[in-house]
Amino acid sequence: MSSIIEDLIARKIFNNRGDETIEVDVITVGGFGRAGAPAGKSKGKTEVMYYPTGGIDAAIKKVDDLMAPELAGLNADFQEEIDNTLHEIDGTADFKNIGGNTAFAISIANAEAAANSHGLLLFQFIGGNAANTLPFPLGNCISGGAHAKGKAPSIQEYLALPHGAETFLEAQTANIQIHKKVGDALKKKSPTFNGGKSDEGAWIANISTDDAFEIIAKACEEVGNEMDFECGFGIDVAASNFWKSKEEKYIYQNEGIKRDAAEQLEYMVSLIEKYRVAYVEDPFQEEDYDSFAELTKKTRNCLICGDDLFTTNTERLNNGIKINAGNAIIIKVNQIGTLTDAAETIEVAHQNGYVPVVSHRSGDTCDWHIAHLAVAYKCPIIKTGIVEGSRIAKLNELIRIEQFLGNRAKMADLNIR
Repeated sequence: MSSIIEDLIARKIFNNRGDETIEVDVITVGGFGRAGAPAGKSKGKTEVMYYPTGGIDAAIKKVDDLMAPELAGLNADFQEEIDNTLHEIDGTADFKNIGGNTAFAISIANAEAAANSHGLLLFQFIGGNAANTLPFPLGNCISGGAHAKGKAPSIQEYLALPHGAETFLEAQTANIQIHKKVGDALKKKSPTFNGGKSDEGAWIANISTDDAFEIIAKACEEVGNEMDFECGFGIDVAASNFWKSKEEKYIYQNEGIKRDAAEQLEYMVSLIEKYRVAYVEDPFQEEDYDSFAELTKKTRNCLICGDDLFTTNTERLNNGIKINAGNAIIIKVNQIGTLTDAAETIEVAHQNGYVPVVSHRSGDTCDWHIAHLAVAYKCPIIKTGIVEGSRIAKLNELIRIEQFLGNRAKMADLNIR
């Protein structure tokens, strides 16, 4: 009976950008859970609606007047029942009535409350005794595109991935060292660089795309040599942000270059081969499954990951699976609304050989839940920055989980193919 829900309490808080967001407490007879919703600047068109008409204030009122009375008396242990109830209350495919962020906050807070009711950590409650595998951290070192201000590369993120580390602590240490080396290199490269950072804590500098690749490749190689394990790197192209449908071209504005789909494919292949890139996210606009499939076929030893392409949606992932579009998928629970929906997508990914990458959003809070979800659902990679406050909250939580697991802890089996 300790997991029976007694009440829900919603409030307005702020994320790392200073934007308003919703936070929800779920109170059970013997436990408590709390979750705040993040927000992405680079959003896929098929994500759920963040908030109902009227915004966050309307969402909070609906929690008080609608969701709290409906969920009171239900058992928080039964996550699927809770999440199905949220779908029933909303009645739409994209949570436009109660808001996807409202559903997200309730869903995650409910899972934490259930775990707390049983005296368990969240990853233990969801994953059981088999949950003992730590993900590799994928961390943003240089920001461009929609995450940068002023002149910067059009590619949105340049990411460190220390996939040879034997412990999570080692991996995070490597990412921090890579981040520092990149900062030092930018000081030497760009006379206008003043140490500016993006919302995710990555450096922002007026450099060319080629310079960004050279700098992060060298930093990863040096830290890998110093720590004696492989430190690869990747990119999040976020290509939908600079795809112009009328022209049918990718507009690299700061580089003064336009590429059609075939040229974009050729460019991505050349980058992967030249720099031995280990991870490429959203290299094409969000409806171009065919180009994703072609790039996957043409490359080896590289994860081709869909974010805007899949939006944590099982149906969209299945569309990609049919033609082998990509071999990895970003998992952002608030893209789809509930933990149950995200877990279903993760399961389909595992069954079909796609690497699930649990991810933050660019506008995030200091919630640590995705650290636990990565362990609980055996996701080999977590994408959550390197040094910024809302990112370090999640990374430090993984260090705690690793210590808690002790000798049982192991790093994921990450097959970069």
